[in-house]
Amino acid sequence: MSLLNETAPTADVMLDIATACLKRLPKHMRDAAGDIRIIVSDYAEKAILHDMNIPNALGLSGLYIGVPLTHESVTYPSMDRPLIYLYRMPMLMEWASREDVTITEMVEHVFIHELGHHFGWSDEDMHRTLGGED
Repeated sequence: MSLLNETAPTADVMLDIATACLKRLPKHMRDAAGDIRIIVSDYAEKAILHDMNIPNALGLSGLYIGVPLTHESVTYPSMDRPLIYLYRMPMLMEWASREDVTITEMVEHVFIHELGHHFGWSDEDMHRTLGGED
């Protein structure tokens, strides 16, 4: 299904997919997401991979940087806007190796997973939100 019916999207198209996914979430979740920024890059920076002890840039398809809502408070507000990084090439490589997922599904899956870190969701919560898929 993947490579036969779709072409590899640009970073802008992946950003559009993630933004559309965010807009489809229930209002309370969109409100809680606030002014989260979404950035699509081909790969994670070397320093990030080093800090996370990930030896291959294809091993990281998304990253949340920020203070989860469950840790923010009036006495400990976050000064920085939270960020979700989506890494295009790792997602494209996984998508190309699978026949059971569209690129839209792949991007949405990674985006919801990273958004889950913003909400303070457990892996089990994310699993339920993603419809039981891993």
